Amino acid sequence: MLGQIGSVALVGLDAHCVRVETHVAAAMPAFVIVGLPDTAVQESRERVRTAIVNAGYEFPSRRVIVNLAPADVRKSGPLLDLPIALAFLVATGQLSPGPERMAAVGELGLDGSVRPVSGGLALAEGVRRGGLAGLIAPAGTAGQAALVPDVDVFPVESLREAAAVLGAGGGRRAATVDVRRLLATAPPDDVDLEDVVGQHTARRALEVAAAGAHNLLMVGPPGSGKTMLARRLPTVLPPLTVEEALAVTRVHGVAGTPTTNGPLVCRRPFRAPHHSISTAGLIGGGATPRPGEVSLAHHGVLFLDELAEFRAAALEALRQPLEDGKVTVTRALTSCTFPARVTLAGAMNPCPCGYLGDREHECSCTPQRLRHYRSRLSGPLLDRIDLRVEVGRVPAAELRSRAPGESSAGVRRRVAAARRRQADRLRGLGIAANSAMSAREVRRCCRLTPAAAAVLDAAYARLRLSARACERVVKVAQTIADLDGAAAVDVSHVRESLMYRGLEPLRARDAGVT
Repeated sequence: MLGQIGSVALVGLDAHCVRVETHVAAAMPAFVIVGLPDTAVQESRERVRTAIVNAGYEFPSRRVIVNLAPADVRKSGPLLDLPIALAFLVATGQLSPGPERMAAVGELGLDGSVRPVSGGLALAEGVRRGGLAGLIAPAGTAGQAALVPDVDVFPVESLREAAAVLGAGGGRRAATVDVRRLLATAPPDDVDLEDVVGQHTARRALEVAAAGAHNLLMVGPPGSGKTMLARRLPTVLPPLTVEEALAVTRVHGVAGTPTTNGPLVCRRPFRAPHHSISTAGLIGGGATPRPGEVSLAHHGVLFLDELAEFRAAALEALRQPLEDGKVTVTRALTSCTFPARVTLAGAMNPCPCGYLGDREHECSCTPQRLRHYRSRLSGPLLDRIDLRVEVGRVPAAELRSRAPGESSAGVRRRVAAARRRQADRLRGLGIAANSAMSAREVRRCCRLTPAAAAVLDAAYARLRLSARACERVVKVAQTIADLDGAAAVDVSHVRESLMYRGLEPLRARDAGVT
């Protein structure tokens, strides 16, 4: 006796269609799963056997062979529990075969309940690509799967429910989710830029970083407001588009991170991993490749507080994602690519004790400690950070005044206008922000006045900028011009860009270190 049902297997962010074939024969009792299953899939034998019995079905003493086709695609995780159980019920005649174009996913509990699985959006997209029309999914996964049009999603909470849906060829469908409506009803941000007192240079740098998706490094003594500023960077970014929201939801769904506004991620991500994080945790990886923090911050902000305390290997691994906007993790049996188009916001003290150059506290660091501290950030990594600003201590009089600064909404309007100008200029190139331009696109799209070009040439020679650094100066200057609504990059735009570039955050001023 043979039973079959469609399903899907996750490989990175992609879902591949799988055919679950179950053969039950009168032979020595055994339960064998073939087709390149991992440990979690192999363990499904006990979950499936017990769930079938506790759901009120029979599990006869027969030889059961489960084949997961195609056999050359690695299958991982518990999401194949439900289709294996349904195929077994069909093979033993306890359930009539369902429609040819129906698929199922879900983890089984020992009591026959169906538990949610990760990656609902990616799974439904895989079902659609495979030409299937229906998906039986756990109720906790069905909401995200319903974001995909042209796929009928049937939420179930038990094996009995799933069998009823399959046997009847249909059942209660999950309501179609309107992505635009969800984005329009996103909850407001719980922080605002108007909470920041003073720090005018840092606020301006935040605006430029948001307008062009540029990387930002803030250097200053403890308590100067670096973290407070970074947490408000997402509030001045433009709202997520439909395509961006789906891309972010896909990554978070596969990673299993919860969403706060229903099935869709409606606000730009803000990820702030601790400095003890491993390279795999930051970049992504593992035996079964999973997205790291840089991918979970896709289309949002990756904030690295105490930047110099992160492991050198983890920081150096960031260089390629910051340049290419993606991470490729290669393993023996597979290669997965995760998106990583992020705005990096870093914060650090100027020295180990935190008070180098502070007028209120004396620095206690020795020259050796300062040299070691400086060496934690390599030149190539700093070269990829477009904006570097000093965040000093706010004077007491300014703190007492409590005069509110400009709100995030006001800054966001200027940022959104600048992004629209960039979108018009970069249309057809497949990029949306100035920071993503290649060297060829910089030459093609950025217009400098003769006076601005002369200032840039002089700075290139005097500051000994690298070719990459010079290119990034032009990108930032173009973003500043976009904020001003200028048709071309002028002298003031280049000079402001060079001001952000000129800071050497680890210089040994006031400490007598060469």
